[in-house]
Amino acid sequence: MNPTPVRCLLAGLTVVLLAVAPQAAPAEGDDRVVVSATRSETRIFDVPASVDSVSGEQLQQFQPKVNLSETLNRVPGIVVQNRQNYAQDLQVTSRGFGARATFGVRGVRLIADGIPATMPDGAGQGATFSIGSADRIEVLRGPFSVLYGNSSGGVMQVFTADGPPRPEAGAEFWAGGYGSGRLALRAGGQAGIANYLADVSRFATDGYRDHSATTRDHANARLKLALGDGSRVTLVYNALNQADTQDPLGLTRAQVAANPRQVDPVAIQFNTRKSIGQAQLGAAWDKRLPNGDSLRMSLYGGDRDVRQFLALSGAALTSSGGVVSLETFYSGAGLRWQRRSEVAGRPFQVTAGAELESMAQRRRGYVNNNGVQGALRRDEDDKASTTDAYAQAEWQFAERWSAHAGLRTSRVRISFADHFIVGVNGDDSGTTRFQATTPVLGLLFRAAPALNLYASYGRGFETPTLAELAYRPAGLGPNFALSPARSKHFELGAKAVLFGASRLNLALFRVNTANEIVVNSASGGRTTFKNASHTGRDGVELSWDIPLPHDWRAYLAYTHLNARFTDGFTSTGTVAAGNSLPAVPKNVLHAELAWRHPASGFAATLEVRHASKIYVDDANSDAAAGYTVAGLRGGFEQSRERWRFSEFLRVENLSNRAYIGSVIVADGNSRFFEPASRRNALLGVSATLSF
Repeated sequence: MNPTPVRCLLAGLTVVLLAVAPQAAPAEGDDRVVVSATRSETRIFDVPASVDSVSGEQLQQFQPKVNLSETLNRVPGIVVQNRQNYAQDLQVTSRGFGARATFGVRGVRLIADGIPATMPDGAGQGATFSIGSADRIEVLRGPFSVLYGNSSGGVMQVFTADGPPRPEAGAEFWAGGYGSGRLALRAGGQAGIANYLADVSRFATDGYRDHSATTRDHANARLKLALGDGSRVTLVYNALNQADTQDPLGLTRAQVAANPRQVDPVAIQFNTRKSIGQAQLGAAWDKRLPNGDSLRMSLYGGDRDVRQFLALSGAALTSSGGVVSLETFYSGAGLRWQRRSEVAGRPFQVTAGAELESMAQRRRGYVNNNGVQGALRRDEDDKASTTDAYAQAEWQFAERWSAHAGLRTSRVRISFADHFIVGVNGDDSGTTRFQATTPVLGLLFRAAPALNLYASYGRGFETPTLAELAYRPAGLGPNFALSPARSKHFELGAKAVLFGASRLNLALFRVNTANEIVVNSASGGRTTFKNASHTGRDGVELSWDIPLPHDWRAYLAYTHLNARFTDGFTSTGTVAAGNSLPAVPKNVLHAELAWRHPASGFAATLEVRHASKIYVDDANSDAAAGYTVAGLRGGFEQSRERWRFSEFLRVENLSNRAYIGSVIVADGNSRFFEPASRRNALLGVSATLSF
């Protein structure tokens, strides 16, 4: 175990104990409620896991409401990079998992109102989250995340807010730098047995970099029906549309030095871009049974169409093409049962369930004739399905002790049916299967009314995605030799309420992973993957929320993460034992200082963020330097009879710092770097009318 994190944890625990012990009266714990770790409403304070809840106010007040990077970086252990490239989505990592993803979210399971935004193969899209209508986002890291199946880094769940008791409708508009703007309309309320909320928005930007414009239309709606028998039906709908989102690609170090806003000429030559259309519908039925048990049944389905123009022609018969067309239909169903009772006279709770998920993807590839779709070069039907069952229990076996345990068994099937069998391009059809049983154990000790200590252990797994299986390192056809990564998670932590109000969370963790999936080669628009032997992730996470006098509030989140390869191997270069995992900063600090003046309705927040350098590949051949940036947001809120108004200003990168926001791991053309935007601002207004 890395001695520095150990010393940090011991020092932190000493501070906590000294602060809590002198309290004369029992302090209240953190009363925020989460469901991610236990699948039932439980106070964060009483969960033996690293789980944070980002509130709707934090997500929405004076925020652009476009990217998760606006707020989720306040969660320790989480890094969300806005790549200034809406064709590739955000780069999301949790305790170092997910950093290798060249597009979308990998290694972190995404869920929106109970509907997975992560497909059965493990690939997800964070852009589908509707921030403007969110009540909260829960972020779970560590051992208990293994109970959600095929992911290693954690779980992010967004929950749409309930409609207000009194019907209302509102609008918001902001405009800012680089031709950016967002218009949103929102309505919600209660009408008899129905509670409803709907939010639609359009975001458009010319982009910080050349050839990076996008327009994103988003809709999200939820309807709850309280039935007479005590049951409840919930319907959710979500839709996303991005047409011809330009892709500026990465830049080489020389290009960044010359002009960080430029685009590589090859992006212009092939008119690199992506179009996305997605719609999904879900339904859930919740019932409280006569014996006090609860039952939940859910069903969902959706389709996602993607057309992407890559930076190559793909004219060769075996190239798979330079234009990718994906037509995907996905669906799933879930059943969950829960009972609260007693064992040996002490509170006991058990939850059990089963989940089925499937996706069918028609994949085609075409020649890219300098931005125009040409001849067919790939045609196949790809499928992925999962069959999972889980059970978890919580038992308060003594006044100050609770035990938590869980088990999940997962079966994943992936198949490729090749229809493009022409000349030397033979039949590459095939099927592969993966399975895993992942246990988790947790122990919570209530050391004092305002201090809980815990320890937990779990085993996780992460299968290769369809994209990672698509190419063999040598030859043609899928890479069925690629194995799932399997990980062991250990965590020790403390949760405290200091001086009756200040909340402090501290966690020490270690993750050992076998068969880590890494980039083997990346060239000519084709990326292949392989399994490295072992990696290790040791770290410390700290968050401290501090109410201050005179309506001030401070917040601090710090992560130290030593993510490294413990064995050497060869991929895009020689990787020595001890090399750092790419795109994972060793130290991240996020700090906020907020002030609110209730009488005037004014509020303002200053944010400061520091991240240390990140390497661009497994060989650590180059790195993006660390940076420290600050942002400021503030505004006024007023209420007049049935109306509420707000006016707000947000300024990013106050010091006008030039820095690299993210890197493209192991890019074969050395276009690793994605520059962050310089100082920019947005100005917005909103109005809401109650009926």
